[in-house]
Amino acid sequence: MKLAPHLHRLGNDIVASYLIDLPEGITLIDAGLPGHWHDLQRELTLLNRPLSDVRGLILTHGDSDHIGFAERLRHEAGVSVFIHEADSKRVRTGEKPKTPSGPAKLRPTLEFFAYGIRKNALRTRYVKEVVEVTDGAVLDLPGAPTVVGVPGHSPGSIAVHVPRAGALFVGDAMTTRHVLTGATGAQPAPFTDAPAEALASLDRLSALDASWVLPGHGAPWQGSPADLTKAVSAFAAAP
Repeated sequence: MKLAPHLHRLGNDIVASYLIDLPEGITLIDAGLPGHWHDLQRELTLLNRPLSDVRGLILTHGDSDHIGFAERLRHEAGVSVFIHEADSKRVRTGEKPKTPSGPAKLRPTLEFFAYGIRKNALRTRYVKEVVEVTDGAVLDLPGAPTVVGVPGHSPGSIAVHVPRAGALFVGDAMTTRHVLTGATGAQPAPFTDAPAEALASLDRLSALDASWVLPGHGAPWQGSPADLTKAVSAFAAAP
């Protein structure tokens, strides 16, 4: 789905990943669930771009609902997969700590897991080879994406800033739709390793210039990162 010039979303408000379409090639941000491979193929067809135009895939962190088709893309198309060094083991093995999920409601929780089953979440393949990145790195990919470390959801959680697309991709540093309660609006994401650290990390995003803030779950936010991070912090502070 086209959101703006150069900017497309794969998936939906339950699980989303993103595509940056530029003349010199395509950069992907996150890989959703395995079944989103077909969403990627459809979007490329609409754009009249071959799979070979994909230059790289950046993962905002190593959780299974963000790495869905990453290994298939790497294996079949030779596309490099980039991830912060602190999440390198997670994306290659699936090892992660158990974290409390927080509040949940039956219907949205069932919708989340049902959607995952439809999109082959039970067949996630971990990524055998990755390119490790660090905070502040500007990657040699279309759009010159900049890595912004936002640890908390996981040790290697990152945001990806692409000024040329007017976009900031935040993964699960925050969410606009809680996958277990169905609540919409800016708020902290569930399944976060270190909630206090995740909230503190949002300060790093406030000064960035973007007209779109794109989470891994929930509707795209059309507005400034400063306004969104302020809203998330206010939600977290509410009684």
